[in-house]
Amino acid sequence: MNEQVRRHGMYMAWIIALVATLGSLYFSEIRGFVPCELCWSQRIFMYPLSIILGVAVFNNDSGVVRYVLPLSLIGGSISVYHYMVQKIPGFAEVKPCLQGVPCNVQYINWLGFITIPFLALTAFLLITLIMIGVRQAFKKN
Repeated sequence: MNEQVRRHGMYMAWIIALVATLGSLYFSEIRGFVPCELCWSQRIFMYPLSIILGVAVFNNDSGVVRYVLPLSLIGGSISVYHYMVQKIPGFAEVKPCLQGVPCNVQYINWLGFITIPFLALTAFLLITLIMIGVRQAFKKN
């Protein structure tokens, strides 16, 4: 059972990272949304996850958790901050984006709370939770 949790958990985390990566490319390259500084920072942590997790799934390497968790935790923290900049009035002045698109711009606002940083946060959070589960399954062996 633990082997299945590790294998399927890593596969799910890889699919989530891949969808998040392709989603960000869709928003910027097809929809034409220009990424702000914080969007670029989140991409720096998400894009490698789609490659690292893909290689780990291919090689059935559960040891990759130690590399994935820091990336997903840091990326998720940036997403939380970015979401707060968008949704909490006056929070953007704490550290305003200095170049390009302002970080408080909301290209999408589905249901009044789903923005691009919220989508990224969801992906980072899911990857983090799955990796914790994979790590626990690995420890039980």
